[in-house]
Amino acid sequence: MMSDVPYEERPDDGRGGKIVPMRLQKFLARAGVASRRSSENLMTAGRVTVNGEVVTELGTKVDPLVDVVAVDGKVVSLSDGSVTIMLNKPAGVITTMKAQSDKPIVAELIPLDRYPGLYPIGRLDADTTGLLLFSTDGELGNRLLHPSSHVPKTYRARLKDIPKASELDKLRAGIQLHDGMTQPAEVEVVDRKHPTVRITIHEGRYHQVKRMFDAIGYPVMKLHRERFGTLELGSLKQGEWRELTPQEIESLSS
Repeated sequence: MMSDVPYEERPDDGRGGKIVPMRLQKFLARAGVASRRSSENLMTAGRVTVNGEVVTELGTKVDPLVDVVAVDGKVVSLSDGSVTIMLNKPAGVITTMKAQSDKPIVAELIPLDRYPGLYPIGRLDADTTGLLLFSTDGELGNRLLHPSSHVPKTYRARLKDIPKASELDKLRAGIQLHDGMTQPAEVEVVDRKHPTVRITIHEGRYHQVKRMFDAIGYPVMKLHRERFGTLELGSLKQGEWRELTPQEIESLSS
């Protein structure tokens, strides 16, 4: 699995360095198959081969100039690039890539046969609908989910009643939850007849939107994420997915 090509004659990997022998999970992550951790899972599951042989040992090194690496029989290389898709998640579907007995999961709705390294960027509760991103680019996912990113996420929350203006002001100022104060949220009433409030948050805590409304005494009955960063669902129907354009991916990275 080693090449005798001198370092100075090796091609650039597109990330400012030379293509050199590297750990297999790092190779898979750089090829855009999955994050490094997800790549390790692919290996231990016996889904990765090197030169036709299944490789499960995490310390294995490969030389991209010599070795043929495949995931589920599909050859991958550093030049393959990554893919990011948007799913309009239906209600009742769990955000997980692992089978949950008779419960529907997001893995059944996305093209894993074409892009085996797709994994969700964040999650939506089973009863929450709307925009959910998946990517084979582990670095993009980590960057978008890191607390310092403050990526805005916009939801439509259906409530039993419209909160008083003073209660909504508490959300706009930041409200105390058991895991600390939230950042100020953007809140507006969008439908009084069918009590609906649009809220934009800049964090990604567990059940955050639901807990924020619980904190002011107005539990959420239905929740739908309509925007993630610069992205909107548009005409994408529930249960459908589409690939992001290079321009959309760039907008997420800026």
